[in-house]
Amino acid sequence: MSALVDEQRLEAAPEDCAPPRIKPHTTAEIRRHLRTPKTLWCPGCSNGTITRALIDAVLGLAIDPEKLVVVAGIGCSGRISAYLEYSTVHTAHGRALAVATGAKAADPGLEIVVVMGDGDCAAIGGNHFIHAARRNVDLTAIVFNNSIYGMTGGQTSPTTHLGDKSTTSVYGNVEPAFDLCELAHAAGATYVARGTAWSYQQLVNVIAGGIVHKGFSMVEAMAVCPVYYGRFNLTPDPAEFLRLQKEHAVPAAKFEDETRSHERYPIGVLHHAERAEFTTGLAGLKERAREAGHA
Repeated sequence: MSALVDEQRLEAAPEDCAPPRIKPHTTAEIRRHLRTPKTLWCPGCSNGTITRALIDAVLGLAIDPEKLVVVAGIGCSGRISAYLEYSTVHTAHGRALAVATGAKAADPGLEIVVVMGDGDCAAIGGNHFIHAARRNVDLTAIVFNNSIYGMTGGQTSPTTHLGDKSTTSVYGNVEPAFDLCELAHAAGATYVARGTAWSYQQLVNVIAGGIVHKGFSMVEAMAVCPVYYGRFNLTPDPAEFLRLQKEHAVPAAKFEDETRSHERYPIGVLHHAERAEFTTGLAGLKERAREAGHA
């Protein structure tokens, strides 16, 4: 799929596109990066698994916690800001990427991770999502995709698939779902990956790959919501839901030219290229302004 940004500015993909291999850390090591061990999520929800994967990646990359900022949106995934023992910001619905862009522009030395749900990212936050990708801001966006609005009662989201049921589509959804990875790629993201709660170690690695990449990184974390999505569609049993993730996920190298669906989708690094990063361009602009006597 061709990107819709200036094609002539895109360079060839790096020869080695493999993400870092992160050694798993103990639960005791993980807990030191949490404000509380108590869960705020529903039983069986995989958001805790994805949160642990993020901490594992941070530890494996030896990132200075004082330089790490996690910006979260509204929704189930937004509760992550109450867990992590880092600098965290709980923003308004859909505005996580706008706040994160401002923080990165103010201090390019910060390592910023943006956590959003599929509705937060692709519905009210859709414009911020495509423009952060277009600008190639050096952020790592992790989208917890459970294919439904979980916190507000199980309504249809932009990633609810055709025919899926929800509290607002009790007879089946009539709208096609966004493929968030294809959307990010088309908008200009220079690192795009997908992982699942089932394949934990791969999820850790692709998150780490997004963090070390210089540019806009988008990692779609396929989440399990047995309370709403599972109960209405696949299964309310969390363990069975995870087993279905294993069946539905296909390594990107084996996916070839198939069409992504809720029953078959590629995982791993899907796109990786190099392009000028946003804050680097800002720094050059400021320097030219100073030389012209306008700063």
